[in-house]
Amino acid sequence: MAAIRRKSDVRKAAEPKATSRKTGERKSKVYTISLPPEMAKQAEAIAKDESRTMSELFREAFRAYRAERALAALREAAEYGASRNPHGYTEEDVPRIVKEVRAEMRAERERKSRIAG
Repeated sequence: MAAIRRKSDVRKAAEPKATSRKTGERKSKVYTISLPPEMAKQAEAIAKDESRTMSELFREAFRAYRAERALAALREAAEYGASRNPHGYTEEDVPRIVKEVRAEMRAERERKSRIAG
């Protein structure tokens, strides 16, 4: 004989188990997004073709977006750095340049001390 279920039992069984046992809070945050119909169809088709959930698809899209933003920031920094390096110095040039600048500063200090002294 089958047990008779109350509505509250059915609701509890259908609720997702993505909660922390200690705090009772969800492990992930839920967002509602809206897409134009054609984009929604494309997203659903991609998810189906790749056997993924829509959540997995959008998480991957966000990771790709974030990676592209990071690459864009690196490209921008590289362009800025290149504009600040008109002589085309490389990392290997740095120790030599530091020695040259320090020698110039030392010579300037010695020159000033001779004049003052």
